[in-house]
Amino acid sequence: MAKAGRRYPLVIYTRMIDRWWPAIFLLGLALMALAWHFYSDLYARLTEPWHWMLMAGLGAGVTLISLIMLALRKSAYVQLFGDYLLLVTPIFRLNISYRCVLRTTTASMATLFPPKRMRGMKREIIEPLAGMTAVVVELNGFPLSPAALRFFLSPFFFKDKTPHFVILVQNWMGFSTEIESMRTSGTQSIHQRSTNQSILSRLPKK
Repeated sequence: MAKAGRRYPLVIYTRMIDRWWPAIFLLGLALMALAWHFYSDLYARLTEPWHWMLMAGLGAGVTLISLIMLALRKSAYVQLFGDYLLLVTPIFRLNISYRCVLRTTTASMATLFPPKRMRGMKREIIEPLAGMTAVVVELNGFPLSPAALRFFLSPFFFKDKTPHFVILVQNWMGFSTEIESMRTSGTQSIHQRSTNQSILSRLPKK
């Protein structure tokens, strides 16, 4: 089994969850407070019990969703293995072979996604991250169709339409160094296996 490197949480997903889970949690509490309002009215509780039951159910469900989001805030990450890079989000997993990687470069998020050109929610998400450095993994081709990747991944993984992934992690230097080390050793390993197979194929068969 390929040796696994360390996990690097994807900052984009952590930022998005940190932005949304408190608001959803407060909405759940507000719905439960409304349920208590209906429940505390004896007449309404006896004649229309569905009012407080519905509000209580919705409040509990929304609060549970917010807590699940909080628990999953670090579940999106990248991890390096001997032959491939693993990219994981709460609903998507993707293996990216090092044979698909042309090079890695670094750039600030402000350069890749200028906040002044963003609007609405995208600008709110990217502004606090503008000063961070991202690792751009340039590919010779996407491992899946671009439409599928853009459906499952945040738009902040793509700076343009060329084959690549923008990887934003806190320890970008560690990630950049590790991917280059893994990619080099992985390519050498693949080349060595190919050479051995070629030698074996030329041996006389008994």
